[in-house]
Amino acid sequence: MNIGTRMLIPLLLSASTLLFAATPQSKEQTAMTTVRVRYMVKELDRTVEFYTKYLGFQVKQQNKPYFAMLSKGNLEFVLSTPFGPGGAAKPMLDGRKPEPGGWNRIIINVDDLQAEVARLKKAQLHFRNDIVSGPGGSEILLDDPSGNPVELFQPAR
Repeated sequence: MNIGTRMLIPLLLSASTLLFAATPQSKEQTAMTTVRVRYMVKELDRTVEFYTKYLGFQVKQQNKPYFAMLSKGNLEFVLSTPFGPGGAAKPMLDGRKPEPGGWNRIIINVDDLQAEVARLKKAQLHFRNDIVSGPGGSEILLDDPSGNPVELFQPAR
């Protein structure tokens, strides 16, 4: 294979990838780009208000007082209580019960982390830490009303 052919193959692959990305996607392809995350919450109404009022989520579905589905971009955010008829509230085989909290979290990118933190502190929301910075950017952990963490992240510029 000569140098021209070796350069042409990656160029064609890149062009076809761009062409595919610009092509309208089918319903099945769109569904594959949506990410769904579940958080267990103590109080549904308070938690729905937190995510919609302070973090810009929209309500897609609700079955009070057990379940709500919120959305933001390609994220569907499922909120479930540890009580009620749904499968998310059922104990595990070893007897453990679903509960809020922990360290797994969603990450929301922000343009101005300092301004977001100031806005949310003014609303008297609880942060687990102060802003920390690393080579990839700066972050802080915000607790929702049930104690689930939400990472606010500003990428390095």
